[in-house]
Amino acid sequence: MPVRPLSLSLVLMAAATAALAGPLDKTECIAPAKPGGGFDLTCKLVQSGLLDGKYIADPMRVTYMPGGIGAVAYNTVIAQRPDAANTIVAFSGGSLLNLAQGKFGRYSENDVKWLAAIGTDYGAVVVAENSPYKTLQDVMAAMKADPAKVVLGAGGTIGSQDWMKAALLARAAGVNPRQMRFVAFEGGGEAMTALQGGHIHVFTGDAAETLQQAKAGTKVRVLAVMSDKRLPGEFAKVPTAKEAGADIQWPIVRGFYLGPKVSQADYDTWAQTFSKMMATPAYEKLRDERGLFPLAIVGSELDGYVKQQVAQYRKLVEDFGLKVAN
Repeated sequence: MPVRPLSLSLVLMAAATAALAGPLDKTECIAPAKPGGGFDLTCKLVQSGLLDGKYIADPMRVTYMPGGIGAVAYNTVIAQRPDAANTIVAFSGGSLLNLAQGKFGRYSENDVKWLAAIGTDYGAVVVAENSPYKTLQDVMAAMKADPAKVVLGAGGTIGSQDWMKAALLARAAGVNPRQMRFVAFEGGGEAMTALQGGHIHVFTGDAAETLQQAKAGTKVRVLAVMSDKRLPGEFAKVPTAKEAGADIQWPIVRGFYLGPKVSQADYDTWAQTFSKMMATPAYEKLRDERGLFPLAIVGSELDGYVKQQVAQYRKLVEDFGLKVAN
């Protein structure tokens, strides 16, 4: 019968097409929050870098998977899409902090394949443009006088990186972090909207995402950045937290991981692609435009870095009397 050879040829064609498909085909980046925050920024940076550099043929799809400041995405990829070789997931230092506290459920830092760190950001203390607080000292003085009257807010619940930044600020002001008023949001975009509406008074977020929001028309002022030295470019006139009276540093790594069952060959393809991309002036320009600062760690080196960071965060959460993951 003529149908059998035709069917066989179709099967062979389909098999050949599948064999040609690789990890850089029909790519997807999962941002584990709603649009507008740091995860969104991270995905869109790589979306541009990969396409502009012709490392991928089709634009990378960015999808949003909010919930638990990364927990939903982490659990979904491990449990439901562990071998999705064309899907990368954004993470930040905040993700690692949550892992240190067991906030991603039964999974730990050992349950995904850490791919690449593509840049670093720094914590920032931000107020609305019309805020009565003109300096970081103004905020700390107001907190010390009456912690209940200063409402802080950011993306993340108690123990999140943004809460930690607020807690460190409270401690620097001589206030028990348990006494501060902190409102938790799902992401930086939501927190920034609340700042504009006067629902919170101080945003303890990230410098890069604040810069992107400001460029988009959000009326805010950055009182201090939590870096070891003044940042270049748009932040050159913004004092460090230490200069402004609070000896606080909070660098924020940004990067990606893959599912735990992605093959070593596909993982290596991604790692090599990121290494090539991040070594180009074109990528440096894209990174700088988004307010991120240089940090390029790929493959096994990143795996070691992540494990070290999680261990350090476990110590910090112990200092604040919070739950630590085993």
